[in-house]
Amino acid sequence: MGRKMIKCAASDLVSVSSTSDAPAQSDDYKEKGRDVLKSEASMEYLCKLPPHRYEAAYSKDIPETITGDAFLEKYGDHDDMVTVIDPKRSYSVKAPTRHPIYENFRVETFKALLTAANTDEQLSALGELMYQCHYSYNACGLGSDGTDRLVNLVQEMQHRKTPENGGPNLYGAKITGGGSGGSVCVIGKNCLQSAEEIAEIQQRYKAATGYQPIVFDGSSPGAGKFGYLKIRRRLIITK
Repeated sequence: MGRKMIKCAASDLVSVSSTSDAPAQSDDYKEKGRDVLKSEASMEYLCKLPPHRYEAAYSKDIPETITGDAFLEKYGDHDDMVTVIDPKRSYSVKAPTRHPIYENFRVETFKALLTAANTDEQLSALGELMYQCHYSYNACGLGSDGTDRLVNLVQEMQHRKTPENGGPNLYGAKITGGGSGGSVCVIGKNCLQSAEEIAEIQQRYKAATGYQPIVFDGSSPGAGKFGYLKIRRRLIITK
């Protein structure tokens, strides 16, 4: 829904910019502005929209929620062949619209930070991005009590350590996929203290819920060492 709203708003802005006679803007500037708007009017994925463009041009007009009938009346359809809009239902719009826009920025920032020097400041920034990812995902209504509990326990561990007593060993956590019911990825220092704190989180979670979470640690060289399978589709034509 949010993508359709933004595309329609961009189309309207293209029309306005074509008839605008604002003297403060050069013809070259206005032409480039129209090119940006045209690109946004044909946008396929929200993650392609930079956060600054969302905030500058569209954020204030995206509602928190909208009913299905109100959306259909104004926009006709949401250009999605998989899902159907229920006219009687109320849909959250703003949070699911913001999430892919800012999530893409966070992922690109995380990727860039991985090339920085290995410092506490780097870990702190990486961890903050993970927390932001987690809570943005939750705002879309996609989280769970179990993963929230684990992330909160990581935060408790992180903030109980001060520079005077050695500083934190764990720096961030977020919900992640592949867990068949919920997994949390945690970032921290590669040291014994981190492993001990993870074990403490595991036991505290069990004490609170009766379930002991499984810990996956370490990594592997993956396809770089073991290779990969390439699957090709075979088309068989029969007469």
